[in-house]
Amino acid sequence: MTIKKKKNYVNNAQLLESMKTYRTAMDKYLVEGGREPRLSNYVGECIMLISKRLASRPNFSGYSYREEMESDAIENCVIAAKNFDPSRSSNPFAYFTQVAWNAFIRRIAKEKKQSYIKHKNMENQSILDQIENELAVNVDTKTFEVGREHHYEVIRSFEEKIEIKTKKKTPVGVEKFAEEDREID
Repeated sequence: MTIKKKKNYVNNAQLLESMKTYRTAMDKYLVEGGREPRLSNYVGECIMLISKRLASRPNFSGYSYREEMESDAIENCVIAAKNFDPSRSSNPFAYFTQVAWNAFIRRIAKEKKQSYIKHKNMENQSILDQIENELAVNVDTKTFEVGREHHYEVIRSFEEKIEIKTKKKTPVGVEKFAEEDREID
């Protein structure tokens, strides 16, 4: 029985050659000026394929804002293409995949923050109490409880993350010296 080798969806060798050509043109532009070189259509297609494939991974496939994640990834990859140096790395596929991954993570963080803000505003404006009173008549109690728990879970998880970040900050300046004095005593 022969095992078929999977065909890669991006040809890394061809992508590397395109990036070398782009880098040469970019170096020439930086020295001589003129018009900034454009990425080739092949590089653009590869960036789009990488973003689409990454978005279909289980890590990211369940988000409702997947298209925004892909758009952010494409934009960041195009911007980061200027920084790819073929003399330091021969793997532009991995470079663009990492840039796209980071863009996805940043988009998820932005969306979580926006969700937190929305839920916190609802809580602060006491809209939730009004909605509870109106829905209690028309909605199944179990469904209502699940919705309320989700609302408070969004708020709780975001605030916990902020609290953890503030505790991890290393002291600087006077705080650092005060902490060192406490350790000596």
